[in-house]
Amino acid sequence: MEKKSGYKAVTKFLIASPYKVRPVADLIRRKAYPEAMSVLENMPHKGAKLIRKTVKSAASNALNANKKLDEDMLYVREVMIDEGPRLKRIWFRGKGRADMLLKRMCHITVVVDETGKAED
Repeated sequence: MEKKSGYKAVTKFLIASPYKVRPVADLIRRKAYPEAMSVLENMPHKGAKLIRKTVKSAASNALNANKKLDEDMLYVREVMIDEGPRLKRIWFRGKGRADMLLKRMCHITVVVDETGKAED
């Protein structure tokens, strides 16, 4: 099995629900890096800020690894939003009852690549 090339960045244990972050990730998948960054900068969502930091980190990994690359030559190949562990908290209710409050976490993985490369 052939390993896919690309430059990767992973951010783990972010306190944000993966269900709320995934629609933001769908907007930038397979887009050019400058276009993806402009989309993320103009979105009001918390998930956009978290994804923007990870995309920027992946792009800087690519630019530092290969000195001949430019930001305009990059595109966002993959964006994965995985579920992380849940923080369980007690939420007190009326009449002596209690509910479980789940604070969900997510892991964001971003892979950027050169636009000129052939893809499988």
